[in-house]
Amino acid sequence: MTEAPTGRHRRAGTAAALLVIVIVAVNLRPAIAAVGPVLTEIRDAFGLSGTAAGALTTLPLAFFGSYGLVAPFLRRPPRGETLLVTAMALLVAGLLLRLLDAPFPLFAGSLVAGIAISIGNIAMPAIIKRDHPARITTVTAIYTVAVSGGASIASGLAVPVEDAFGASWRLPLGLLAIPAALAGLIWLPRARRAAHAARSAPPVASARGLAARVWRSRLAWQVTVFMGLQSLLAYVVLGWLPTLCQDRGMGEAPAGYALALTAGVQAVGSLAVPVLARRTRDQRPLVIATVTLTMLGFAGATWAPIESIWGWAIVLGLGQGLGFASALSFIGLRAHDAQVAAQLSGMAQGIGYVLASLGPLAIGALHDATDGWTVPMTGVLLVCAVMALPGLAAGRNRSIGRTARTAVEPASDGVNA
Repeated sequence: MTEAPTGRHRRAGTAAALLVIVIVAVNLRPAIAAVGPVLTEIRDAFGLSGTAAGALTTLPLAFFGSYGLVAPFLRRPPRGETLLVTAMALLVAGLLLRLLDAPFPLFAGSLVAGIAISIGNIAMPAIIKRDHPARITTVTAIYTVAVSGGASIASGLAVPVEDAFGASWRLPLGLLAIPAALAGLIWLPRARRAAHAARSAPPVASARGLAARVWRSRLAWQVTVFMGLQSLLAYVVLGWLPTLCQDRGMGEAPAGYALALTAGVQAVGSLAVPVLARRTRDQRPLVIATVTLTMLGFAGATWAPIESIWGWAIVLGLGQGLGFASALSFIGLRAHDAQVAAQLSGMAQGIGYVLASLGPLAIGALHDATDGWTVPMTGVLLVCAVMALPGLAAGRNRSIGRTARTAVEPASDGVNA
């Protein structure tokens, strides 16, 4: 008679654990995604060039993995719960700072927001590996759906909220501070318990040696480059898809809806990852599907009749959803344990997002130089093709062991190991 309540309690505990992950995840992209639909207005308000406007989205992206570059040098990195509360507090500060009526706080606030998101980005895959080791792809898919959903809602509502209240771009961007503050408050009790547990725990060995060995792993670099290239493509979409659509004749609000559709459909692609992974020997088919769909989506959005943009937005969203969930899953799947996952997360996202940050800036510069989209989008298609090389290597069933010197074949199929 006691088994049913125990089962219900276990399911309730699992649901609660997933819910708190989702609450943070939905805050990790709106600070960037909401800028795209109102970027033209921001450019006009401050007299920004195309390159400067690209820098507005590039600046936070450049720091999306900044904590990952610092973490290897920390003797005893903070617990994941503490990192998430810190991330949400910094995010609120950055969101409010860029509302001030001057270019410097606009860019400074974007920088602070990027650092905040970096901390959350790095902490979450290690938390998933630690707390959900048997369901890495499933929990990662839920996490990525929440990330994509937050981006979709923010980009889709930015212009309608602005119009509904007769306000400027500052209102939709400022409202983002409210859910970020709520997420920080929800995680605060967990951070306090984690800090208490850390004080009573025995001293641990320095993580610097393990970090050095992970950074020497060829497999770790393959995961990192795939993470960086798929993120580069994602942030080209976030930063420039609405502008591309407007240049092709769409209005500001419909262009924002196109971005929202792409971001929303990413949830479907992300949820497909654990389903497809169970039916394949490894994750290489996921990489092939990611590359193919992403190339088709970019080409259609750029050169097909603009009336068909909604179909191409769906194709692009599916490809990017597959790529994002696969890249994050690689961190847990290719790591031997939570400690290796934490170091791999820092490396893959630290280097990867620096690489990704070049995308919006390069697209802005190429667009200014050529006064068109053919050259920039041709470069984007080339990046899609190159992404297949590290992706196929990272998709093989191997893991980075505690020694991190070599990649070893796992005993299981590697999908949910």
